[in-house]
Amino acid sequence: MTKPIPNIMKYMTSTPYHIEKDASLIEAEELMQKNDIRHLPVVFHGKIEGVITSTDINLIKGLRNIDIKNLKVYDCFTPNPFTVKPDTHMDVVLAEMAEKKYGCALIEDNHHLVGIFTWIDALKATQHLLETRLK
Repeated sequence: MTKPIPNIMKYMTSTPYHIEKDASLIEAEELMQKNDIRHLPVVFHGKIEGVITSTDINLIKGLRNIDIKNLKVYDCFTPNPFTVKPDTHMDVVLAEMAEKKYGCALIEDNHHLVGIFTWIDALKATQHLLETRLK
């Protein structure tokens, strides 16, 4: 007898940190550093707009003649992120993340952010599944 594939909500990070798209880039960087995260969902009035990563910020910081003190999140974030519903099966999410090389999936319910699932969460889920289903 096989066990059912879990939904993404089992392994997502609930109520993730997020930032408004009109916040400063410095604020986004500080929020990520303070909380040791690399993917930060971007919202506008509670609705998902995109995602910004620490890699995005580091790339911008490396550009000449760019002062990040003058930039807003909306200047640098990736719009239209990969989003799924909380009841989406993990295999669907993992396949899309692998195929498109996404670093994260944002979990939305009624167009509002309810979670995030990163490749680190995928590794933790894999470890848990291996330990509980293959022993």
